[in-house]
Amino acid sequence: MSGARAIRRQHQDIAERPFQDAVSVTAGGLRARWLIAADGLHSPLRRHLGVHAHHGGLRRFGIRHHWYVRPWTSAVEVTWGPHAEAYVTPVAADQIGVAVLYRPEQSPAAAAQHAYDALLSGFPALRRRLADATAASPVRGAGPMPQRPERRVVGRVLLVGDSAGYEDALTGEGISLALAQAQAAVDALLADAPHRYERQWHRTTRRYRLLTRGLVRATTRPAPRALLVPACRAAPTLFTGVVNQLAR
Repeated sequence: MSGARAIRRQHQDIAERPFQDAVSVTAGGLRARWLIAADGLHSPLRRHLGVHAHHGGLRRFGIRHHWYVRPWTSAVEVTWGPHAEAYVTPVAADQIGVAVLYRPEQSPAAAAQHAYDALLSGFPALRRRLADATAASPVRGAGPMPQRPERRVVGRVLLVGDSAGYEDALTGEGISLALAQAQAAVDALLADAPHRYERQWHRTTRRYRLLTRGLVRATTRPAPRALLVPACRAAPTLFTGVVNQLAR
């Protein structure tokens, strides 16, 4: 963008509440007209601003690990288990990512020291595929999900991406939602009307929030969870329709 100056700085440098006045905001030693906080699920900036995030009643967590192994599919592969899901994503010609989403109360093994291995053991076929693979990354985790902040606009600071609110990783929409929110934030700031972003955020994420929340709730109980994959197989048109709604 013409006239813009890019400065690389880690968000860990911002260790206190941003200072705001009528025309600017200062954070991490930098002063600007606006600040877009896109610093993740547990946003430090959101916390410094005093914005509380509700976690909801159905808490889920995610753990992922990258493996050196040739991908066996070009698409994201989801393995549906009784209490958790495993997501296989090709990330390079010789590497895949394997993430597991779960609820701790339904997966007691996850509380053990080797939580990732314990969760992966619930997917025997996948475990066999990884038998000779070597680790390509440390194990990383995130949660709890959901995160529902009380608001997304605090003066001259706008929350975007996961920091603005997150339901669940089940549908894999994080990047597309963040890009849509970023566009809404920029439009609001160009109009010098940051309050518009809050309304647009709700409109932009409404379909995702309702469908994802409903799907997570529906698959919490063993019986509906066990019926989900057979139902999708029996009604492929309905399944495609739901996926397309999420992709819009």
